[in-house]
Amino acid sequence: METNVVLVGFSGAGKSTLGKQAAPLLGLRFVDLDHYIEQKLQYSVPQLFSQFGELVFRKCEYDALQELLEEDGQLIAVGGGAPCYAQAMPLILERSLSVYVKLSEEVLVNRLAHSKKRRPLTVDLSDDELRRYVHETLQRRAPYYEQAHLIIERDDLTPEALAEAIRKRLNASS
Repeated sequence: METNVVLVGFSGAGKSTLGKQAAPLLGLRFVDLDHYIEQKLQYSVPQLFSQFGELVFRKCEYDALQELLEEDGQLIAVGGGAPCYAQAMPLILERSLSVYVKLSEEVLVNRLAHSKKRRPLTVDLSDDELRRYVHETLQRRAPYYEQAHLIIERDDLTPEALAEAIRKRLNASS
């Protein structure tokens, strides 16, 4: 497949987990943008946030995304805030098939509350603060996510269903 697919959506939506399993079904190489940045810069995402701040992290994220989108044949999972920085969403729209993995607020809050992964923006929040953070941040980010070429709104999305929806969309476009 000579294209890229970029999964966008809120933290905890399952982009990395779904993407890792859906990529081989589509004949694509899976890339998690956070892991790519960590390997390239030799800092973990939490370290980047704490030592340099969110703005520096977003710049690194944007630069890495630009770099990745110069090659074809990848399914890329980006962080929840990545499409909202600078010209990231226009770049994603121009150079890939973008897919918004859309989950309900309730499921996102539940997943983030029980996540073993340290997420810099939610790590120290109480349950009420987390619920408020998800609601408010989702309101701000939704206009970016909603621009995606394909929106899949399912709390029970499987890698197979994701791959099938992407395959259908790509076949319809060609």
